[in-house]
Amino acid sequence: MTATTPTPATPPTPPTGPAADDRLLRTSPLRRLLGRPELGSVVGALAVFLFFAVVADGFVRAAGLTTVLYAASTIGIMAVPVALLMIGGEFDLSAGVMVTSSALISSMFSYRMTANVWVGVGVSLLVTLAIGFFNGFMLTRTKLPSFIITLGTFLMLTGMNLGFTKLISGTVSTKSIADMEGFASAKALFASVLTVGGVDFKVTILWWLGLVALASWILLRTRVGNWIFAVGGGKEAARAVGVPVAATKIGLYMGVSFAAWIAGQHLLFSFDAVQSGEGVGKELTYIIAAVIGGCLITGGYGSAVGSAVGALIFGMTDKGIVFAEWNPDWFKFFLGAMLLLATLLNAWVRKRAEATA
Repeated sequence: MTATTPTPATPPTPPTGPAADDRLLRTSPLRRLLGRPELGSVVGALAVFLFFAVVADGFVRAAGLTTVLYAASTIGIMAVPVALLMIGGEFDLSAGVMVTSSALISSMFSYRMTANVWVGVGVSLLVTLAIGFFNGFMLTRTKLPSFIITLGTFLMLTGMNLGFTKLISGTVSTKSIADMEGFASAKALFASVLTVGGVDFKVTILWWLGLVALASWILLRTRVGNWIFAVGGGKEAARAVGVPVAATKIGLYMGVSFAAWIAGQHLLFSFDAVQSGEGVGKELTYIIAAVIGGCLITGGYGSAVGSAVGALIFGMTDKGIVFAEWNPDWFKFFLGAMLLLATLLNAWVRKRAEATA
């Protein structure tokens, strides 16, 4: 008998048609762009800019643009950590009054307890971070909705701001600390003006851009960023795969409080005194800026860059109406319209993102 050598089997050819594994297919730059959460806010920002560039004299001048950037930065400093918190699936309704609390603590402690404002600034940082820790701790331990927890904190801080200021100062505002030791150096850090090419820029713009860069790095380049998206998408599923849900949420609330400390110090050292009733209603501004920037109310989706663009839209609309010499009451109308349009556009962008995933 003659032995027959078996013919080697030909390896199967990988499928190249619709049956191919989607993970092996290259995604076009256009499809990746359509999947970005900040796409809608960028389109909206361009539209708002072009609109006011046409109808408002002085809007596109250097002085006008720096005014817009300053207005955007005062919102954007808080909108960035609020966006991260929303990506993590939570809210903070105390963010607005926390800014005022931070400024009041620095001012009153410096004025009553020490001769150097930096001591008050340090105490304010510790107390403000403690407020953020309290919000996160109560949320994770009680399992109550963040709306209830932070609404309670909002009411308590509102009352304490007014009550302690009247008790200590006798009025609804703090005493001036402009003549105290350390005021000039603190003002340089939190409220100085930088001149570049003959144009003045407020230092808050640098704080804002720095926070955007830091938050983007955390979200896109670190394990903590994965945790934030995971707990926002579903905390039980995240806990099942080993994500420290409680620590992540507490950290996000402390991030909001840290930004509130920065914003509060800017408020104090810009005017050297603080009105105790300020900040009420600002929390909605920060949330709206994050939503316009692509964050979903349900969590698990958004970006830090989007929140910055949302804050920029706020700044352009607010100052554009002034440059156009319109009734400022129209600002709320434009704000509501942008919120609705951004929400609808964000929903469409998310569907595109899920389709390209």
